[in-house]
Amino acid sequence: MSESQPTSARQRPDTPTMVNVDLGERSYPIFIDAELIDSDTLAPFIPSGRVVIISNTTVAPLYAARLTAALEAADKQVDLLALPDGEQYKNLETLEQIYDFLMEKQVDRKTTLIALGGGVIGDITGFAAASFQRGVPFIQAPTTLLAQVDSSVGGKTGINHPRGKNMIGAFYQPRCVLADTGTLNTLPDRELSAGLAEVIKYGLLWDEDFLDWIEAHIDALRERDPAALTEAIRQSCLIKAEIVRQDEREGGIRALLNLGHTFGHAIEAGMGYGRWLHGEAIGAGMCTAAELSRRLGLIDQSACRRIERIVSAAGLPTRSPAELSPERLRELMSSDKKVEDGRLRLVLLGRLGQARLIDNTSEDEIMAAIRATHADS
Repeated sequence: MSESQPTSARQRPDTPTMVNVDLGERSYPIFIDAELIDSDTLAPFIPSGRVVIISNTTVAPLYAARLTAALEAADKQVDLLALPDGEQYKNLETLEQIYDFLMEKQVDRKTTLIALGGGVIGDITGFAAASFQRGVPFIQAPTTLLAQVDSSVGGKTGINHPRGKNMIGAFYQPRCVLADTGTLNTLPDRELSAGLAEVIKYGLLWDEDFLDWIEAHIDALRERDPAALTEAIRQSCLIKAEIVRQDEREGGIRALLNLGHTFGHAIEAGMGYGRWLHGEAIGAGMCTAAELSRRLGLIDQSACRRIERIVSAAGLPTRSPAELSPERLRELMSSDKKVEDGRLRLVLLGRLGQARLIDNTSEDEIMAAIRATHADS
């Protein structure tokens, strides 16, 4: 796919969609619009004349030249590091490559790192920014739907460990988030569906009206209707920004954002990072969480089936993979970050649009829900 390479940055859109993440002195805006990569939007958020763009070998050929041109038009010196693409590279070895590059380029503490890519690039770049020289400025420029609605917002950064996803990391807020909706035009259909998993999650855990909207517009979203995608991103970011405002470091309510993730992370770890996309694992995980919620009497059968229909309509799996036995899946869940004092804290549904934390679920009920939503069931 060809890319334009403007000689100068265009002016910021007159009325870009914007969501503010209110965290006091760490507050920052999320800009949502097409062609933002080509604009001068980022310039006010870059404190010095040096920028390092960290991307991957898939995204960099599509968008790095355009972003570089816009930054150079704002008198910024730009270096680019393109990392291998894939969840399997979200590890210590790749993090070392970033550190080596920054040392080689002799960047200082005012140099801004810009994460140009999906959730893997955003997470690992953010962690590098949090830890290099004890913290350098950081901007998120997410190019996948999943990253635009979830991983780029809220300051969670980190890498995976072979025994668990996101086990090494830090809370580190970006200076701003640049969600260029035009980048979704180059996103494979599978990746778009993966992003819809996180959109659905927000409706399930926080806002039933939004869930109704998602259900009514799921075809438009999968067909990449610009207005529908912009609205889905805006609503998702509004919900996440409100939750993060109340609980920046996941001491309480922010844990609700993990709906489906305890099951989903176990699927990712058990299958090998990258075989199932994060959103695919979360889609199946939300169905297991819904089934467990039903078994505990928190939601009824019709709500459970509705969740499965919406997840399936988004092009996502509703069952955990046959390659992982229910017993192995449960074993992998024990390595999740949400285990406290030996007890597994699960995010379940009190009703549609309202999630709750449960930490006293019986082992028999957990296993029954896992078996009921397993591919061989």
